[in-house]
Amino acid sequence: MAKGKFGEVLALIPARGGSKSVPHKNIIPLLGKPMIAWAIEHALASEHVTRIVVTTDDEEIAAVARQYGAEVPFMRPANLAQDLSLDIEFHRHAVEWLQQHENYIPDMVINLRPTPPSRQSAVIDKAIETFAAHPDVDSLRSVHLAEQSPFKMWTIDERGYMRPIASLPDVLEPYNQPRQKLPLVYWQDGYIDITRPSVILKQNSTTGRVILPFIIEEPAADIDYPDEVGEAEAQLRERQPSKQQSNAIAPSTTLRHPS
Repeated sequence: MAKGKFGEVLALIPARGGSKSVPHKNIIPLLGKPMIAWAIEHALASEHVTRIVVTTDDEEIAAVARQYGAEVPFMRPANLAQDLSLDIEFHRHAVEWLQQHENYIPDMVINLRPTPPSRQSAVIDKAIETFAAHPDVDSLRSVHLAEQSPFKMWTIDERGYMRPIASLPDVLEPYNQPRQKLPLVYWQDGYIDITRPSVILKQNSTTGRVILPFIIEEPAADIDYPDEVGEAEAQLRERQPSKQQSNAIAPSTTLRHPS
């Protein structure tokens, strides 16, 4: 891919082999294609992505990724592909490997997890454009309006008593307030995250200190368990290329509280 309007835009697709909830989850078939193929195809259809790299510890996943047009220039070390491994670990490994072996340093790194397969390329491009327009931020993270409010959530302490999770300055007992009086809250949904290599290498973080929200109006189903496959396939049928439109909304748009 040639250098794009916003420089080198690396789409990094993480796909480790191990998954307890759905074995070999990243290559299960969805509408006749392995799940990872959808992320690769959406990145290929992007106007701004200039390179697509899959980071995996699994040779079968690597072969599927190459078949659908992604690069797999390295294999991820097994110790960075465990259940409790962090995103920063595979990000740092990928960025450092590409810099050391190819002298390649992208201008931005996009994290495209395979598990929400019903993304749209137009939304990926809108996120890239939004991030590029804010050179002062460290990262961009997609979120959508949360269905539940943390101000009405509780923990139970060691004595068996309830303790509220969140509080608000100057608001007495927010858990007893009408929902409409509470702040809107957002759930990070894994649709797309973007960061800078300098944030990865210097701050050892994928988000850094200044995070720009990218609000998704119609979230993509995220497959963590077998019973979520059907919902993802239904969304894929609805969101075929002929129907693709941006489903992101600007952060300033007025939103209603969930009912």
